Amino acid sequence: MPGAPLKPMLAMTGPLPAGADWAYEFKWDGVRALADITAGRQHLYARSGAEITTAYPELVTLGEQVDDALLDGEVVLLNQAGQPSFTALAERMHVRDAAKAARLAATVPVTYMIFDLLRLGGADLTGRPWRERRELLDGLGLGAARWAVPPTFTDGPATYEAAGEHGLEGVMAKRAGSAYRPGVRSPDWVKVKLEVTGDFVVGGWRPGARKIGGLLIGVPGPDGRLVYRGRVGGGIGAAIERELLRELEPLRTGESPFSGDVPREDVRAAIWVRPAVVVEVKYGQRTPDGRLRFPRLLRLRPDKPPQEVDDAG
Repeated sequence: MPGAPLKPMLAMTGPLPAGADWAYEFKWDGVRALADITAGRQHLYARSGAEITTAYPELVTLGEQVDDALLDGEVVLLNQAGQPSFTALAERMHVRDAAKAARLAATVPVTYMIFDLLRLGGADLTGRPWRERRELLDGLGLGAARWAVPPTFTDGPATYEAAGEHGLEGVMAKRAGSAYRPGVRSPDWVKVKLEVTGDFVVGGWRPGARKIGGLLIGVPGPDGRLVYRGRVGGGIGAAIERELLRELEPLRTGESPFSGDVPREDVRAAIWVRPAVVVEVKYGQRTPDGRLRFPRLLRLRPDKPPQEVDDAG
């Protein structure tokens, strides 16, 4: 951990917890960052411990709002609809050239969503309950064009519903009486991702450790060929693999059923099939070009013909 003051506390994935001792925040689809401010000068650190101050020059004046503090938050890049775009943020993440970072900051600026306060005025706050840290954070009045302290809520289901309405990644539930445990994946923080399902047509598969390492899926395009939507490797257990092979083996063909570009790594060793099998897939979000993020196979859909599949599911 070169230079980083501590490792961030991590959340566990689980169902939305309920009870008076829980508070809820929106989950932001970005990159975790600790802002260490000493004597008004800020250093920004990634979850790995690497310093990333140079990558985000638009955040440098955060240190002018507080003299000595350690902040925890998420660097996000909001699109025109005000929704975080991890794909757009990828262009900013690994920039270490100051001139390039300055150009990008002017055209695709990030926002730092601050959600915890770990040190203030030289005092370590990690052992304090979350509710006390949050009150102190709110009391700092931090806010500007490029950083914010997003609100917290007491109604978990309503927060989850609002996250879906605003196109956010999900919800973070935090036990109000919990301490901050650096580097620990704690059940006191629970992340609940919003996931949606859709139906897609199988256009082929790639072998892996088993016969089917990942399905190549798409939706019918205007020319009758499939528009590529991604590779699905999760959720393929032994039973569903046997079912897939029973349906797909007779459909083998020597030609790709996809129109347009399919990533080179997905084409390599691919086994193509006629687009006749429909599957239901759970996924988190989509990239701007329509590819699925975090896809997981749920089941086959023998009840649904391929021509009825579209991007609406």
